[in-house]
Amino acid sequence: MSNTDHRKQSLYFPEEMLGEIQKQAERQDRSLSWIVQQAWKLARADMKKIPGINDVMPPQPPPLPPR
Repeated sequence: MSNTDHRKQSLYFPEEMLGEIQKQAERQDRSLSWIVQQAWKLARADMKKIPGINDVMPPQPPPLPPR
C-alpha cells in the first residue's frame, strides 16, 4: 500500500509554458501532473544551487539613533 500524499494544489504557468508541458504530456501519454513531477525531480539539485532572496543580501541591523 502506498503512503503517497495526494494533496490538491493549483499551479499557474505562463500560457506558452503550459502549452509546452501539455505537448510533452501528450507525446509521452502522461498526465500534466506526472510531467511536472518528473521535471521537478530532474531540476531539484539545480534549484538548490540558486540563492534564496535572504541569501543574497544578509539582513542589515537597524541604524543607530543619532547622538
